[in-house]
Amino acid sequence: MTEQKAAAAAATAATPTGPQKMTPSEAFVETLAANGVTDMFGIMGSAFMDPMDIFAPAGIRLIPVVHEQGAGHMADGYARVSGRHGVVIGQNGPGISNCVTAIAAAYWAHTPVVIITPETGTMSMGLGGFQEANQLPMFEEFTKYQGHVTNPARMAEFTGRCFDRAMSEMGPTQLNIPRDYFYGEIKAEIPKPNRLDRGAGGEQSLDDAAELLAQAKFPVIISGGGVVMGEAIEECKALAERLGAPVVNSYLHNDSFPASHPLWCGPLGYQGSKAAMKLIAQADVVVALGSRLGPFGTLPQHGMDYWPKNAKIIQIDADNKMLGLVKKISVGICGDAKAAAKAILSRLDGKKLDCDATREERYATVQAEKAAWEEELTNWTHEKDAYSLDMIEEQKKEPGNYLHPRQVLRELEKAMPEDVMVSTDIGNINSVANSYLRFEKPRSFFAAMSFGNCGYAFPTIIGAKVAAPHRPAVSYAGDGAWGMSLMETMTCVRHNIPVTAVVFHNRQWGAEKKNQVDFYNRRFVAGELDNQSFAEIARAMGAEGITVDKLEDVGPALKKAIDMQMNEGKTTIIEIMCTRELGDPFRRDALSKPIRHLDKYKDYV
Repeated sequence: MTEQKAAAAAATAATPTGPQKMTPSEAFVETLAANGVTDMFGIMGSAFMDPMDIFAPAGIRLIPVVHEQGAGHMADGYARVSGRHGVVIGQNGPGISNCVTAIAAAYWAHTPVVIITPETGTMSMGLGGFQEANQLPMFEEFTKYQGHVTNPARMAEFTGRCFDRAMSEMGPTQLNIPRDYFYGEIKAEIPKPNRLDRGAGGEQSLDDAAELLAQAKFPVIISGGGVVMGEAIEECKALAERLGAPVVNSYLHNDSFPASHPLWCGPLGYQGSKAAMKLIAQADVVVALGSRLGPFGTLPQHGMDYWPKNAKIIQIDADNKMLGLVKKISVGICGDAKAAAKAILSRLDGKKLDCDATREERYATVQAEKAAWEEELTNWTHEKDAYSLDMIEEQKKEPGNYLHPRQVLRELEKAMPEDVMVSTDIGNINSVANSYLRFEKPRSFFAAMSFGNCGYAFPTIIGAKVAAPHRPAVSYAGDGAWGMSLMETMTCVRHNIPVTAVVFHNRQWGAEKKNQVDFYNRRFVAGELDNQSFAEIARAMGAEGITVDKLEDVGPALKKAIDMQMNEGKTTIIEIMCTRELGDPFRRDALSKPIRHLDKYKDYV
């Protein structure tokens, strides 16, 4: 146990019991300690300086960041790795408004982040004072619960409730505190954390699910984020092995089933696995285990509308509001992924299943589809659309050497260490990476999910590293998204948080530029990026910087950076010079061909 965690454990053990005289700041900090908080992310401010003064003796470290959005993403990464709360705090007004994007991303990732928002003092609210803002409406759409401290005597109550609700609702909560409420003298009792013991679901729905599976000829399991959050990997494996069912990962949850397992088939969704898509297309029964079946994660891809229209869908989710929301389902189970999988498996115990007769045949189909996809990926060295081919030829005339993104991603995949954690940003190359990222254990892969904000990956992997310093941590970002987050390199250097960032330097906003290729006749507006050397910028910030422009150097560069991260405590930015070729767009139905009526725009079609 680290010195800091030992201090936190001692602080938690020393939490006072029963009502006692204390200041509101002490009540606040003691409630944090009671909830096991050891790390917080943010930028210091006068609005919470009184409680901040006693963080250290409570075993709490405030990690100062460069920008509060980064702090929010760090809290997200911290929570997703640890399974505990991530905590972010900032100065009232601008410090808090800077966090909105990060909290929105955490909301769609179902991450238990608690954002603490000190507010303007009660005696000046509404007068337009310095750094005043109405902070509750900012986060209303992106939080599961908002606690506003209405009286200093209720400080511990609201603080504890925000932490409880973040875990029970699996999403961000906001604790809003008028800054003058930290002062004074109150009598308070520190509440003990209240955690839900989630069940398997209703008996009838579990019986119905087991009956459907007993009659299934080609069952397929979707392993979603709920499998990761519910620590349900082993139960998912057991159910898959009993059914002989292929397992596909839900979109951007590539760590929800071990890639080495014979029944693993890869992710669905944008730039996912063709094997996964072709197999689920054959399903007559689908078990969506811990997945909300989000619309973006089941869209047609690789020219395939693969969602099985006539299959019976069994959806299992801890949030009843998700059941049947996106896809028509036959059975909805409101329950914990781990408990539900175990309960269904027990109902199948000793039963003769229709799918038993075709187990070997289905297994051969699974292996054939996987082998075909792997061969296709290996041979898919570059994009083959007209624009990409033009760019490849054009760049041969330019000085310097540029690598094909798919070849780079394959080399990075082969060089990844065991137990690695990877975060990806939003963008074209990062999305193509979905085909190449495979994991053996949960809590290893982090993406911005449905919110899709740029600047997500790097600060998120920093937070993940704080939570799991023993694990290698790698982020992927394109040069556009990297520009939104590179300043947090200083956070890594200042506070000895070593990570490795891979930057795909292709000098463009690739994802949106692809739309200009497909819909706007290659009329490029605001898509080009003229960058400085990111490796040189990294070195100026005190980190290591490596520029890679030869394919044979990709794997060794990653291995060298990981070695420096784990053995020397060094943060390294690997800048990979890539061609301007572009993979498929996010979705082809997102735009329509332009129509112009005014003469001055008639050529813009």
